[in-house]
Amino acid sequence: MRYVDAVPSAWAARSLAEAAPGPFWLDDPGRPEPHPPLAGEVTADLVVVGGGYTGLWTALRATERDPGRDVLLVEGKSVGWAASGRNGGFVAASLTHGEANGRSRFPHEMDTLRRLGRENLDGIAATVARYGIDAELERTGALDVATEEYQVEALRAEAGPEDRFLDADEVRREIDSPMFRAGLWSPDTALVHPAKLAWGLRQACLDRGVRIVEGTVARDLRRDGGHVVVRTDDGAVRARQAVLATNAFPPLLRRVRPFLVPVYDYVLMTRPLTGAERASVGWANRQGLGDVANQFHYSRLTADDRILWGGYDAVYHPGGRVRRAYEHREETYLRLAEHFRMTFPQLEDVTFTHRWGAVIDTCSRFMPFFGTAHGGAVAYAAGFTGLGVASTRFAADVVLDLLGPEPTERTALEMVRSMPLPFPPEPLATPVIGLTRWSLDRADRHEGRRNAWLRLLDTVGAGFDS
Repeated sequence: MRYVDAVPSAWAARSLAEAAPGPFWLDDPGRPEPHPPLAGEVTADLVVVGGGYTGLWTALRATERDPGRDVLLVEGKSVGWAASGRNGGFVAASLTHGEANGRSRFPHEMDTLRRLGRENLDGIAATVARYGIDAELERTGALDVATEEYQVEALRAEAGPEDRFLDADEVRREIDSPMFRAGLWSPDTALVHPAKLAWGLRQACLDRGVRIVEGTVARDLRRDGGHVVVRTDDGAVRARQAVLATNAFPPLLRRVRPFLVPVYDYVLMTRPLTGAERASVGWANRQGLGDVANQFHYSRLTADDRILWGGYDAVYHPGGRVRRAYEHREETYLRLAEHFRMTFPQLEDVTFTHRWGAVIDTCSRFMPFFGTAHGGAVAYAAGFTGLGVASTRFAADVVLDLLGPEPTERTALEMVRSMPLPFPPEPLATPVIGLTRWSLDRADRHEGRRNAWLRLLDTVGAGFDS
């Protein structure tokens, strides 16, 4: 029984019959009303473009560092509507998309990056407490599982000093699934309600005097004398400095575009489990859950004992376009539903209430990159590759450091000073990414064996992930 061999059944279609096409997290009566859009020309000390986690953390941290700083945040739709309100809510201490990825790229910095990652996670928890943000934060840790025998020893080799390896019996005592062969329980992960975190950060920014305009698409950025000017449809912002936090959406700086591709990820949410259903699964410690295949799933419990189930497919659309129509993909929903039944056959009576997709900013090294432009007056961060719930706060401190007068420990990091390999331009990007996805699927079907193409990507330090 393997995920790669699954064929969606009639059960999968029935389980999705009443699933609403939209994010569960955003389907909340407490969702704040958006602020009016920008009209006319205004000034600020700092303009932040983008109202997801990166922009929100940047605006908040800027005012915490300098309470007198005049900060304006510009959001194209509404705060938290995109990936920040659609993700799984995993708040990981890792800044490098996992220990192995970090060791392969920045081995001499890993001690520092681990420490900074733990400090960052603690900082998120402290912020949530300080501002009274009802983000449903739980410091549960994460459980990575092997779903095929060839993955077990590789998972064991991944164990760090604070991790706990679980054999088949031990992992099933934690979360009972016939698919699980082994597990690795790591402590440095928390869970949140992602939209409530975004909305709480929004309110914290407002409480600290940040001005927020929504429904305001930034169309152009240029230097004008000693200022940066961000132009919108109905106005402009003139500021001393700017931070670009648009992530998967087309960046205002053309130089950034080759390093990003937008990838769509899809998610299902079940109805709340009954007490008996929850008991049949276990999951008493409520860890965030993921498997370790190339095409991986992620899962977690919500505060009301629903199961979020997502991942596996990472879909790049030809031309790297971002379209609302891409937010739904019936083929993937059916595949995910069938994989859910394989994982939890004891939950065959459980149906799904929500289904949705989100666009992710993917880069070839799977972790964020940073830079400056316009004589150091503009800073940017992007490329979070699905690990942005926590690392966006770290990124906010990095971009503010980059705009500051002096180097810091963060700006001295090779991770911060280096860039990922760029993706090829279209029309080459579509077949190259297609070949990479095919190769990853092939590896999952052949006990993880990587073909010549994947070995070449490993050699040059590039890849494709969601």
